[in-house]
Amino acid sequence: MLISFQSIEHVTGAEWQGHSRLELNTVHLWGIDLDGSPRCVERCAQWLDKEEQHRAARLVRKEDRQRYVFAHGGLRTVLSRYLGIAPDLVELCRNEAGKPFVTRKSRDQSVITFNMSHAHGRALIAVSMGQEVGVDLERIRSDVEAAKLSERFFAPSEHATIMQLSQKQRIARFFRYWVAKEAVLKAQGIGLLALSQCEILLGADGLSAEVLVPAGSPLQSNWRVRLLSCDEGWEAAVAAQGGDWVARCSLAEC
Repeated sequence: MLISFQSIEHVTGAEWQGHSRLELNTVHLWGIDLDGSPRCVERCAQWLDKEEQHRAARLVRKEDRQRYVFAHGGLRTVLSRYLGIAPDLVELCRNEAGKPFVTRKSRDQSVITFNMSHAHGRALIAVSMGQEVGVDLERIRSDVEAAKLSERFFAPSEHATIMQLSQKQRIARFFRYWVAKEAVLKAQGIGLLALSQCEILLGADGLSAEVLVPAGSPLQSNWRVRLLSCDEGWEAAVAAQGGDWVARCSLAEC
């Protein structure tokens, strides 16, 4: 599936007002480009809660502050379309593991779940109903020491696979494993210390992956991953429990 990243101006604009519906066993994906006008920054900032405003204010670089505001303003815009309320009325809380969720006050009759990842001026949002989801987006960086990091944080089989590849291929495979594993961890609200506690088995089609969880792991079992195409130089993945769910792009241009 190819993810198209639409302008934050477009996503938060009046033309996107309305109500989106979720089907069972479906994950909707939204790609957003986090570059916009000062007016758009102001609009998105008004929708954030106090905690998000404080987090944005603590960021030193102006570009980082703006992209944080765009990412979280975009998230509230997306969620508002499913909840049928204005973006500034979307209320979010975090569970004990730190994963954000829609409060009952904002939620309609359906249980809306979501996850967001943003990196290097882009955001990827996954929305589902009645099942936890996780998503990760990364830009491939050539300065990453794939061999050392995979040996330290990945399962032995994943490290062995990486070491069989050329240097360029190692980096690409490292990030493919990384987004798949982090999507699973984010879906369950578990930190990066559990990276080695799940083993990714990439499918022959290159688009899906199974997740093996060893006995005694804090992770739940029966998770599946879908690998996403996000232009050359990027890797992304979405994870959800079970194997009968489908992923769909929610923007008309995708």
